[in-house]
Amino acid sequence: MEDEYAESLPSRPSKSQKKREMHALQELGEELVKLSQDRLDKLDLPDALYDAVMDARRFTKHEARRRQMQFIGKVMRDIDTEPIAEQLAVIKGESATAKAEFHALERWRDRLLADDAALTEWLAQYSSGDSQQLRNLIRNARKEAAAGKPPKSSRELFRWLRDHGE
Repeated sequence: MEDEYAESLPSRPSKSQKKREMHALQELGEELVKLSQDRLDKLDLPDALYDAVMDARRFTKHEARRRQMQFIGKVMRDIDTEPIAEQLAVIKGESATAKAEFHALERWRDRLLADDAALTEWLAQYSSGDSQQLRNLIRNARKEAAAGKPPKSSRELFRWLRDHGE
């Protein structure tokens, strides 16, 4: 009889499970608080969460900050956090999409440094940006590589490709 009664009750998460979920939400909130203002503005956050994150940045005392982080976790209970977590993963470069884009840019950079025809292909595919600046970056990166210098221009070329690609 007792087994039938236990089976008829709706299963609820345990207290420990609820605590784990709350800690996960607080950690997600902590990541939001640590973001730069520019990146935080790019995220599509609900107003209540955005305001709570901005308040947490103002607090310097440990206890006030801890309570605010708990409040952020409480606010996040009522919203779908999956899109926010995905956007954070992209920002941190942990998502599969971000990794694929990173590797594609590396391949473009390597092709541009190895072959002059790749420049024409890049300009045909991505018409944005200053082609003369791109040529200068490629030339400087090739000179640095030939001289055995640190790859400063190569890094600049990568950033340029990232900023001017699709």
